[in-house]
Amino acid sequence: MNTDSNVTALLGIDFPIIQGPFGGGLSTVRLASIVSNLGGLGSFGAHNLEAEAIENLGRELRSQTERSFAINLWVSDWDAEMETVDESAFSSSVQNHKIVYNRVGAESPRFPKKVKSGYERQVEAVLRVKPKVFSFVFGIPAQEILRECRRHGIVTVGAATTIAEALALEAAGVDVVLASGAEAAGHRPWFLEGSEADLVGTFPLIPLIKDRVKIPVIAAGGIVDSRGVKAAMSLGADAVQVGTAFLATEESGASSVHKQRLLENTDGRTRLSKAFTGRWARFLPNAFLDRVDEEPEKILPFPAQSWLAGPIKQAALAKEDGDYQSLYASQAAPLVKYRTAKQVFQELKAGLRLDT
Repeated sequence: MNTDSNVTALLGIDFPIIQGPFGGGLSTVRLASIVSNLGGLGSFGAHNLEAEAIENLGRELRSQTERSFAINLWVSDWDAEMETVDESAFSSSVQNHKIVYNRVGAESPRFPKKVKSGYERQVEAVLRVKPKVFSFVFGIPAQEILRECRRHGIVTVGAATTIAEALALEAAGVDVVLASGAEAAGHRPWFLEGSEADLVGTFPLIPLIKDRVKIPVIAAGGIVDSRGVKAAMSLGADAVQVGTAFLATEESGASSVHKQRLLENTDGRTRLSKAFTGRWARFLPNAFLDRVDEEPEKILPFPAQSWLAGPIKQAALAKEDGDYQSLYASQAAPLVKYRTAKQVFQELKAGLRLDT
């Protein structure tokens, strides 16, 4: 087993295993710190946090681990199409889902009076926290941000869904590229091009990117057990990032319904949808996806669709109603079987034995 690779030294970890960052309350300090303490890289998705909360997060993580950890942000947190969304358009969409608000007992949301991107303040907070790793999706940080990361010894990891995006990340001076395949749970983080019809799987994407960049490549998407780790490493990945298997553990912030449905997902059905946020993401099918996807032309851009769906998700969480929660899931969800982060980590480590 060779774990003494360039990427492990760069990230300050013992094993090339990274816990995927989850936004929207699914990440926890407990999960990230356990993975870091086991010798991997624990991650926390912070795109929904205010700057002060990110600084508090950094302190909490350091109270639980002395090892490396990653904080993840969305570089683009505001779709250009938001220019077409005003109070009238938003209210019309809310009215279209009135039956759902009533069903789950949620109050109808109002159009925010002040609407603007929070990314700039968030990334400034990350620079103050100085995590070992700053990972990001949906774009590339400005050059001054990347320079500050280098000055503070913060390793940068950017997500790519295509060859072009990987080359753009390398050209910008990003340290590591995350090859995010179409099998992955959660959002499709493309930023140069792409649609639901333009999808590249993880295992073709690894060598496609590896053959074209000089920086390390992390494989992500559809990897939940030792077989996936072994396959990814054999194709040239320097490390793997695993989301869904950790999402199903007791240490994650996912709801009990979400975890149970992941563990009971035997038919392998997942779906790409914009229903919950306005951006493409992969979920377990449920009633909310069925309803919204019937009229895709009515889905609002990000973050307006999140404003619309947020109260529905929160009410469904309180009622443990999985039909109206955002049940993120990888295509490999039926392979998920472990209920603790330590069990998942030990299973993934077994895949590093490339000689077996």
